[in-house]
Amino acid sequence: MKKLSLVICVYNEEDNIQPLVEQIKVALTNFDFEAIFVDDGSTDKTRSKIRAINDERFVLVELKKNYGQSSALQAGIDIAEGEYIVTLDGDLQNDPADIPVMMQMSIDGDWDVVAGIRANRQDGMFLRKIPSKIANSIIRGTTDVHIKDYGCTLKLFRNDIAKNIKIYGELHRFIPVLVALEGGTITQMDVKHHARIHGKSKYGISRTFKVVSDLLVMLFLKKYFQKPMHLFGGVGLFSITIGVFINFYLLILKILGHDIWGKPLLILGVILLLAGLQLITFGLIAEMQMRTYFESQNKKPYRIRKIEKVGS
Repeated sequence: MKKLSLVICVYNEEDNIQPLVEQIKVALTNFDFEAIFVDDGSTDKTRSKIRAINDERFVLVELKKNYGQSSALQAGIDIAEGEYIVTLDGDLQNDPADIPVMMQMSIDGDWDVVAGIRANRQDGMFLRKIPSKIANSIIRGTTDVHIKDYGCTLKLFRNDIAKNIKIYGELHRFIPVLVALEGGTITQMDVKHHARIHGKSKYGISRTFKVVSDLLVMLFLKKYFQKPMHLFGGVGLFSITIGVFINFYLLILKILGHDIWGKPLLILGVILLLAGLQLITFGLIAEMQMRTYFESQNKKPYRIRKIEKVGS
């Protein structure tokens, strides 16, 4: 097994390939490494630049089309063979010189993941920095996974934890949360960040909406994945309780001779009762699916870090 695997997702980064290769060679002179470039459907000369590297330590993984960063990262991680797996951007904004320090930190502290913090971020204030700070704050507050910089791609993983997390959709920003779901330990360190010189950023303000929608998925996975009935059943019971009180109140009015037919409150009471019953039904179905997920694949709802004999 190689000591280190680098997973680098690229999309139309033709001018950045050769400078990044030189940086990697200098930074990892004394390491047994492989560098996996995952081309996510580039339309420029990115692939030909990678093929021209002429170094067997560098690998090109060519995806059939542009799937997005999450799928590209997953493809690279699936192929990586290193004892440690590092993810970094292909736009020269991350610095490979930080990787040896991250690896040593992981070894010394027995950390599963070392996440980078862009200490002196070289990006635009209004379109990149401020939205990122807001998103980071929301994610920390709602998931209770306290990572300072969720958007920094530069991260180092132990092989086993990287292989066990699954990055679907647009969940690459939530990798620390996925690691926490697997019971992994995470630490952070400041890393260098450089301004983009070549090419254009692939991110825009529209990704904020994707982050919010993906956050809902993360909250469900973190809090209710193994107990969906606690979510659907709890909300359903609350809805039924309110509906019962409303309908009981209307029943008293009807007994007293008042006309309640067609009143908005009657419609609300009926809707709450029906919605509550549906939510409880969803909860029961989700519970059955959760059990099927674990039992059909012989998965365990826990992960053991280590087993030690003590006192011997």
